[in-house]
Amino acid sequence: MEHTDERITVVGEGAISAAPDLMRLLAGVEVRKAGPGEAFAASREAAARLTRTLREAGVAEEDLRTNELSLGPEYEAYPKVAGYRAAQGVEALVRDLSRADAVIDAVAAVGEEIRLNGLVFEVSKPDQVLEAARARAFANAAAKAAQYAGLAGRALGRVVAVSEEVSAPPQPLLAAAEAMDAKSSVSPGRQTVSVTVRVVYGFAD
Repeated sequence: MEHTDERITVVGEGAISAAPDLMRLLAGVEVRKAGPGEAFAASREAAARLTRTLREAGVAEEDLRTNELSLGPEYEAYPKVAGYRAAQGVEALVRDLSRADAVIDAVAAVGEEIRLNGLVFEVSKPDQVLEAARARAFANAAAKAAQYAGLAGRALGRVVAVSEEVSAPPQPLLAAAEAMDAKSSVSPGRQTVSVTVRVVYGFAD
């Protein structure tokens, strides 16, 4: 807390946690063949099977995105080429978390070319979480300002300036989300958004 020209400056903090309601699955295919054309064709065919499987598992077409496409040689002992590796990645947005395990199982069963590269849980409306964190941070700052003004024997006046700092992207917590079934092998946990706000007040007298 500091006083400058009859002002009081306080810092408020607010944090809101929310259960993610989306899962972004990062999957793909990887194929090794003797020739580049053969490897590329095989990877495209495997990627098509992966895409069909995801669609059949309930992922909408607009929620599928290609996020990798690669083809290159693999060396037995440079410069001797042993074969060619082709890969294609697919990012799938799963909007119904109750089907998360079913989607993952379906992908894993596509074939030996399949690669599961990870997943990310997200909150579909992060702005609402951020707004709630801002409100909590501002209320925290206002409470501090009122207390300090009272301790100083002064009446708190109007807000003169406000600035905020938002933490890094929402961080996952370890607690399991209530929406997930106890038998699920994946858990979205919870995500938290923290806001720090600096508020400058004047004194009323």
